[in-house]
Amino acid sequence: MTLLRAQTGAIPRPKPSSLSKPFWDGLAAGELRFQRCGACHGATHTPALVCSRCGSGDLVWEVSSGRGVVETWTTVWRPQTPEFVVPYMPIVVAVDEGWQMLSNLIGCDHEAVVAGMPVELELHRLDDGVTLPYFRPIEAGA
Repeated sequence: MTLLRAQTGAIPRPKPSSLSKPFWDGLAAGELRFQRCGACHGATHTPALVCSRCGSGDLVWEVSSGRGVVETWTTVWRPQTPEFVVPYMPIVVAVDEGWQMLSNLIGCDHEAVVAGMPVELELHRLDDGVTLPYFRPIEAGA
């Protein structure tokens, strides 16, 4: 059994832009933020100036429940940089509010993941204060 864990070492750090700063500030405050269009009500995770569905500039930040399901995944055994501890599992999460997010799965065996697995957000603060979003399986009955 190989338990998936959050990365802790000298992994590359995010470099927030003025557009993505509300997302990263949200993580630091314990919130998973995303944008929603006031015109068409579409949700998006990738910070934007205009809605990709209708072109409106009426985008506002909202806070997600941090729950969703795994849509797809892969297990990494040969990382691009040696700072990453393997295995790790990038996943695409279909978040309950109607958007998708690329993250990593933790808290289970690398062979236990299945499509549709319910997951929830777990934030991890690194030594330098950067907070990273991970997802872990939701236990039955939780």
